[in-house]
Amino acid sequence: MSHAAVHKVLLQPIGLEMDVEEGETVLDAAFRQGIALMHGCKEGQCGSCKSRLIDGDIELLKYSTFALPDYESETGHVLLCRTHVFSDCAVELLNFDEDLLAHAIAVKSFAGRIKGIKALTGDIRLLEINLDAPLKFWAGQYVDLTLPGHGITRAFSMANRPDGGTALQFIIKSYPNGAFSGLLDGQLQAGEPVIAKGPYGSCFRRENRKGPMLLVGGGSGMSPLWSILSDHIASGEQRPVRFFYGARTKADLFYLDELAAIAAKLQDFEFIPALSAAPDSDHWQGETGFIHDVVARRLRAEALSGSLDAYACGPVPMIDALLPVLQMSNVEPEHIHFDKFTPATR
Repeated sequence: MSHAAVHKVLLQPIGLEMDVEEGETVLDAAFRQGIALMHGCKEGQCGSCKSRLIDGDIELLKYSTFALPDYESETGHVLLCRTHVFSDCAVELLNFDEDLLAHAIAVKSFAGRIKGIKALTGDIRLLEINLDAPLKFWAGQYVDLTLPGHGITRAFSMANRPDGGTALQFIIKSYPNGAFSGLLDGQLQAGEPVIAKGPYGSCFRRENRKGPMLLVGGGSGMSPLWSILSDHIASGEQRPVRFFYGARTKADLFYLDELAAIAAKLQDFEFIPALSAAPDSDHWQGETGFIHDVVARRLRAEALSGSLDAYACGPVPMIDALLPVLQMSNVEPEHIHFDKFTPATR
């Protein structure tokens, strides 16, 4: 039986060497060995894992030129989630996070079963699963969920806080013809087998930080933010928290009672929902417009002191519009953690 050739990849400037087998990507090799590198979508769409090849023989799998434009690939830039190596290599990490490397958890697969599904709004579902063994993760991370009976795998962020248990919850936006989410309304039954592989994601709650915390989400971006918020409450840490959530109409808002209860638990907490398409019949008195504009207005109006930490989760256009707002509000780039929910690629 022939084994795949194994090559050494040296990660600079941290001086860490790891094994990469032929046939696996550099990012997958890092996950397997519990080395947490910056990453987002894992499929060549977001650019979070962009690095520079110092030397070695590599090949890139198909990727989006939005994530890696031609002028960058010509200067030796690569996406680690798309990189196969055919010799020993050296790579310069453009983004690395000591905190992330210290929080590394080796990626593993966990078998489990669906416990139940319930509707939170017209198109948002809460999926609950039970695993055979506890999955260790940080609040804000995600797993790849596979339905073996349907041959479908999709990435979803945990909505529950990491409590060491075997129950996981996910807040998922249901699309009528979504390969996975389309099954949430009637096709999937309690007891159906699932496999959760993870944890993945670098948008997790940083502990023991003093300044204000901004949470910004839209749609199913509520899932990781709910985990981060629950984990923050359980930690007993006190810091100002502003939770911005963008929706279209009042009917798209959920967990309002739970959020009101949280305001009673935390000293300085405010939930700021904004509706972008509220009909007159909503009689909406709150913020309107796109969430990045609302964040910009509120950050100008409310001089939050101390260094801000921002966690943003949601669709790509929301994140792309929000990042310049946060930078203009002087949020340090290393304190901006985001998770772009890229549409499923078939």
